[in-house]
Amino acid sequence: MNERQDIERAVRASDSEREHIAKMIGEAAGEGRLSIAEADERLERVYTTRFRHELAEFVADLPAEPAGTAPARLGRFPVRLRVHAGVAVVVSILLILRWAAMDVPFFWPAGPMFVLWGTFLLHALLVRSGRVPPWARQRSGQPWWAERQRADG
Repeated sequence: MNERQDIERAVRASDSEREHIAKMIGEAAGEGRLSIAEADERLERVYTTRFRHELAEFVADLPAEPAGTAPARLGRFPVRLRVHAGVAVVVSILLILRWAAMDVPFFWPAGPMFVLWGTFLLHALLVRSGRVPPWARQRSGQPWWAERQRADG
C-alpha cells in the first residue's frame, strides 16, 4: 500500500456515519436478514469503531437498498406538504363533483383548482429550497398570541 492509501484508510468515522450504518443494521434486523443477537453485536461494534473504512464490514453482507424502499418514498416529503396535497386533492374532487351536478357548459372548477394547485407548487418549491418566508418564521417557542400578551402586559 502506498502512503496515500494509508492516509485515506486512517480517516476517523463521524457520529453521523456510525448512525447511518446503525440504521442499515436496524432495517436489516427488521426485515429478518439479521437475528436480534447478531444485530446487537454489530451495533455494539459499530459504536466502538474508530475509522471510516472499518464501518463497511458491518454491512458488506447486506443489500445496499432495503426491500421496502418503494413505499417509503413518501417519507421524502414533509408532513405539511403531504397534508397540503391531500387537501388539494379532496377540494379538487369536491369541485369536480359540484360541476358534474350542475348544468353548466364550461368547466368552471379550472380557476379555483389552478389557484389551489398553484399554491401547492409554491409550497413545494419553498420546502425544496429550504427557505422560510418571513411571515412563517416563529420568533420564539411560544405562539403568536402569547408573544402579543407579553408585549402588551
